[in-house]
Amino acid sequence: MEVKVIRSRRKSLMMQVMPDCTILIKAPLNTSDKTIEELVLKKQHWLNKQLAKLHKRIVLSEAEIAELKMRAKSDIGERVAHYAEIIGVTYGRITIRKLKSRWGSCNAAGDLSFNCLLMLASAEVRDYVVIHELCHRLQMNHSAKFWSTVACYCPDYKLQRKWLRDNGPILIQR
Repeated sequence: MEVKVIRSRRKSLMMQVMPDCTILIKAPLNTSDKTIEELVLKKQHWLNKQLAKLHKRIVLSEAEIAELKMRAKSDIGERVAHYAEIIGVTYGRITIRKLKSRWGSCNAAGDLSFNCLLMLASAEVRDYVVIHELCHRLQMNHSAKFWSTVACYCPDYKLQRKWLRDNGPILIQR
C-alpha cells in the first residue's frame, strides 16, 4: 500500500483512497510523520474496506457505455433545457462522452459537454452538474459570485459536490 502525503496550509488531516489504490493524505504543514502513521493505523479497517470496494468495481463494457451515452443524451438534454429556462441562459451544442476526469464543461461559445457516467449517480447529482455548467454561461470562472449563483438554483450543491468528490473517482475508473 503506497501512501502519498501532501502538506499544505490546511487546518485538518484528510485521507482518501485513490482509484489506483494509493492512499492520499493531505495534512497541515506542521504535522509530524508519527501523527500521519498513527492516522493510517487508526483507520486501517476503513482503508481495507475502501480498497476492497475498489478491487470489486466492475469495468463497463463498450455496449454498457453506449447505453449510458444514449440515456444521458435524453436525460441530461431534458435537464439542460429545463434549467437553462429557469436560470435564463442560452446554450449551444450538448455533447455526451465518457470523460476521464470531468463531469461536465462549458466553453465560451456555450457548448456543453457531460460525462455519460453521470447516469450512475443520483438525479440530484446530475441536476447539480447541469446547473453548475449552465451557471458558467453567466460566470466563466469559479468565483464567489459563480458559487452564489449555483447556490440560488441548487441550494444543496455542497452535498452533491461532496458526493462527487467522495464517489466520483470510483465511477470514473469504470
